[in-house]
Amino acid sequence: MDKEAFFGGTWCAAADWFGAHPECGGFRFRLWAPHARAVRLAGDFSGWEQIPMQCADGVWECFVPGAKDYDSYKFCLTRPNGRIVWKADPYAFHAATRPETDSKLAPLDYDWQDDAWEKSLVDKPLLTRPLNIYEVHPGSWRRYADGNPFNYRKLADELAKYVSDMGYTAVELMPVTEYPLDDSWGYQCTGYFAPTSRYGTPRDFKYLVDRLHRAGLAVFLDWVPAHFCKDEQGLLEFDGTCLYEYGDSLKWEHEGWGTRVFDYGKGEVRSFLLSSAMWWLREYHMDGLRVDAVASMLYLDYGRSQWRPNRNGGRENLEAVDFLRHLNEAAFARNPDILMIAEESGFDNLSYFNRIFKRKYGAFGCEIKRMPSIRLSGGHFLLCRKGEFFGRKNRKVDSKRWLL
Repeated sequence: MDKEAFFGGTWCAAADWFGAHPECGGFRFRLWAPHARAVRLAGDFSGWEQIPMQCADGVWECFVPGAKDYDSYKFCLTRPNGRIVWKADPYAFHAATRPETDSKLAPLDYDWQDDAWEKSLVDKPLLTRPLNIYEVHPGSWRRYADGNPFNYRKLADELAKYVSDMGYTAVELMPVTEYPLDDSWGYQCTGYFAPTSRYGTPRDFKYLVDRLHRAGLAVFLDWVPAHFCKDEQGLLEFDGTCLYEYGDSLKWEHEGWGTRVFDYGKGEVRSFLLSSAMWWLREYHMDGLRVDAVASMLYLDYGRSQWRPNRNGGRENLEAVDFLRHLNEAAFARNPDILMIAEESGFDNLSYFNRIFKRKYGAFGCEIKRMPSIRLSGGHFLLCRKGEFFGRKNRKVDSKRWLL
């Protein structure tokens, strides 16, 4: 564990340490819950008998021999007030299908066949190509005769052909990060490292991305670091304290959505989110992320009748600005040719955005050069790559570079 990076908010590989990992004929489990009085692990591997975990520096750990792929498990936490709660693993790679709320062990190995696609990006990066993006919700795009949605593999074969035939060059997947409520369409998550099990396993999801790449299509993922749902098995007041969300009642909730807001000032939370973003780019070969609800992150008064100004007396969430800057820096350090897309429907005055976030805060670490408007999902998109920051309302797009 890189403690300095984790607590400093710069660790992009926390998922390689926390969660459940195969080891010597079993699995090792680690959980960050520094305020819990006790943590026990239970699952299929123990007949749901509780296994005590040991704590060091806020990290609870145990090894379970004989634990195997697709076993379900949960953590049983005793909070400081003595209340016992059952929590899913924040770093789980797989989850039981709703209405079940357990985490699941799952194999991640996969024989990728998208080498030609990866090489093509080196020869001709995405930002030098026409870009025509097809947005899709996997659960409602097409269904079997019985009304059930396609699984990832069926979706892969059907979607690749349809999108290619229609002349699109990229697919944007609405959130597949595990979520409990179908009606949220994935925008209120509980599993930031797990593709939803509604449509299959992690291997099946890798097949979907792989198949789209083999068809010559870029793949972007809607990713939601703005807030999380309040289902008890999730991140809500995880160890009896506001571990992932703000503790300030004027900052901790989006009342209109009924969700909690991540505390971007905590290093452990930033490391959690950075690790999630890098996980999808690395493990699932995403060509970029579409960051959802950026305005709600940037403005302390967003959707609030009462709000607390920042240290300078302004409405900008300086911690969120800093997080987004580090997110882009980390993403582009990993691959300078990916696309980082910010879904933004709240900038009414772009010159204000320029002034505040370029001159004052450094534009999230990217220099603003030119700003085409890209409309998807009803919002303006800001596209940035290393050295550039895109996004301007009501400006025409260079048709030689963008097909929209």
